[in-house]
Amino acid sequence: MMERRSPNKNGNFLENNIQENVPFNCEDSIFSSNMFLDGDGEVIVTQNCAKLSWKSVESVLNGQDPSSCFSVSKSETTLYFSDIYSAEFVDWGLVREAAFLGQSFEMYRFTVRGVQKSKTQPSVLVPSSYTFGHKDSQTCQMWVNRINDLLKMDAERPKNLLVLVNPKSGKGLGCKVWETVALTFSQAKVKTKVTVTERAGQALDIMSSITSRELRSYDGVVAVGGDGFFNEILNGLLLSRHKCSYPPSPTELNHPVENNGSGLVLETNVDIRDPSDSGEDDSPLLKQSTNLRTGEDSCQTAAEDLKFSFPNEKFRFGLIPAGSTDAIVICTTGARDAMTSALQIVLGKSVCLDIAQVVRWKKTSISKDEPSVRYAASFAGYGFYGDVITESEKYRWMGPKRYDYAGTKVFLSHRSYEAEVAYVEVESEKKNTGLEKASGGWTKGLWSLLKKSERVACRANCNICKTKAGHTSAKCPSLQPYSKDSRWLKSKGNFLSVGAAVISCRNEKAPDGLVADAHLSDGFLHLILIKDCPHACYLCHLLQLAKKDGNPLDFEFVEHHKTPAFTFTSFGKESVWNVDGELFQAHQLSAQVFRGLINLFASGPEA
Repeated sequence: MMERRSPNKNGNFLENNIQENVPFNCEDSIFSSNMFLDGDGEVIVTQNCAKLSWKSVESVLNGQDPSSCFSVSKSETTLYFSDIYSAEFVDWGLVREAAFLGQSFEMYRFTVRGVQKSKTQPSVLVPSSYTFGHKDSQTCQMWVNRINDLLKMDAERPKNLLVLVNPKSGKGLGCKVWETVALTFSQAKVKTKVTVTERAGQALDIMSSITSRELRSYDGVVAVGGDGFFNEILNGLLLSRHKCSYPPSPTELNHPVENNGSGLVLETNVDIRDPSDSGEDDSPLLKQSTNLRTGEDSCQTAAEDLKFSFPNEKFRFGLIPAGSTDAIVICTTGARDAMTSALQIVLGKSVCLDIAQVVRWKKTSISKDEPSVRYAASFAGYGFYGDVITESEKYRWMGPKRYDYAGTKVFLSHRSYEAEVAYVEVESEKKNTGLEKASGGWTKGLWSLLKKSERVACRANCNICKTKAGHTSAKCPSLQPYSKDSRWLKSKGNFLSVGAAVISCRNEKAPDGLVADAHLSDGFLHLILIKDCPHACYLCHLLQLAKKDGNPLDFEFVEHHKTPAFTFTSFGKESVWNVDGELFQAHQLSAQVFRGLINLFASGPEA
C-alpha cells in the first residue's frame, strides 16, 4: 500500500507514497502517506474508516511501527471521524517544521478541523485544527476528498438549518454569540438561514406559520437565546403539529374515595381527552396565518402540513446559550458554552428530550372552560416561581441581575397560595412510600440518605433514557398511558410553590438543579410541593438548592412525587405560572409529559 522511503531534509523532502488508482472502499480501505504537519514536522499519516492518525517519521525510523496498536509514543495522534467536522484545501503557503524553532517550507496545504474535550471541564468541547503540507497539490486534494467523503456518509450530520437569533436574550448578546460560532457552521459546510427577531413572540409566529414543505428542507431549527426563546420556537412548532389527547381536567376527577395516610386517593373513569372534544381546532395561543389559499392549492398545502408532525426523528432542535439561566443547555450538554453547543450541532449529536404539555382549563375562577395549551421543555412552576418572573418584568433594565433582586423581594414577602394538586401514582414511588412508612422511627432525613445513595444522575449515553417504555398509548406513541386504571393522589393546602420539573434544571445558581436525578427522557415529571412554612425553613430549602450535593427535598414541608401527569386548582388569591420562563395565568390546569417527544442536537453531560 505504501512505499517506505527515507525522508530528506531539503525543500523537496516529501515523496508521494500513495498508491495510485486505488478505488475508495470504506470497509477495507487504509490510506497512508508521508506528510508535513505544521508546527510538528514530518509525519506518516494513516486513514481508515474510523479514524485519522499520524506519527512522526523519526519514531518510525527508530523502530516503532505506526500501524501497531501496541506501539504508542508521544508523537502519535489519533483523530476519530466522529470528532472531525471539516477538511479544507488551503492552497500554497508556509508550513513550519516546529512551533518556535526550525525551518519553514512552502508547499500545498490542507487543514483538518475537529473537536477535543477541555482539559479542565470534561463537558466543554474546544475546536482543534491540524494543517498538513505536501509538495503535490493533487495529493492534498485527494486527502481532502477522502476525508469529506467519509464525513458525508454520516447521515446524522445536519446539512441545512434554520437559525433564529434573539438579540435581547440575557445581556443582549444574542447576535455576538452567533457571530462567535457562525464560522464553525460555515467550515462544516452546514447551510444556515439566519433570522434575527425584532420583537417578543416573533419566533413563535415564524414557526407556527412555516409550511411543512419548508420545514422538510431543514434538518432542524437552532435557537440562539435563552430558555424562554427556545420555548417560543418549541410552541410554534408543537401547537400546530403535535396531535394528541389532553390530560383530564381537575373537574373530571371523581371525589376522593379513600385516604391512604399520605394523601387522598382518587379514581377516574374518564379517558384522556382529545383536543377535538373541546370544540376548538386550534390552540388560542397560536396566531392564525392571514394567508388564505383557495382551490387545489389549499388542499395540497393542508395535506403537506399534516405530514410533518411530532414525534419526528429526522428533525432536531438546537440551542446555543445566550440567556439569563440556560438550564436546558446545561442539562443537555453539561456546559453553558456556545462553542460546545455549536460543535455538537455540526457533529450531528442527538438526544431525546421529554416535553410537558400544560393545559389551562380556566384562566380565572370566573372564566369559561376554554382549554389553552403550552409546552415546556424544562419547568413549570406556580407561587414563588411565578411571582419572581412577574416581579422581574418590572426591572428588565437590570438584565439577568433582575432575577436576584426580584427573588429577594418575593422571598421576603413570603406569600403562600391555597391550591389542590392531584397526580398519577407511579408504582415505583408507591413501593418507596411503603418502605418509608415501614421504617418506623426513622426520620425523613435518614430515609433521604438511603434514597440519595440510589440516585442515578443523567449522563451522556444514559441507560435510563435509552431504554424505551414497555408500553405506550396507541393514540400517542410517546405518552405512557394512564386512564381508567390509574390511581390519583391528592394534596391540598397552602403552598409557597408548586413546581413540575421535566429535567433536573441545573444552572449556575443551582448546580444540581431542582431534582438531581431527573432524566432527559424517562417519561416522568418531578412534582415538587413546598408547603407553607416559617421563613427560616424556606431559606434552608433555598440554600440547599444553591449547594453542590445539597438535599433541597429532604424537609418535612417538601413533597416530591414522580408522576406522568397532574392537575391543579387554585383557591382564593392567585399567583401565576412560570412555564420555561414565560408567564401563564391559570386557575385550573393539567399537565402531562411525552417521553422523548423531540430530538435535540446534544449528547448529554459527561460524568
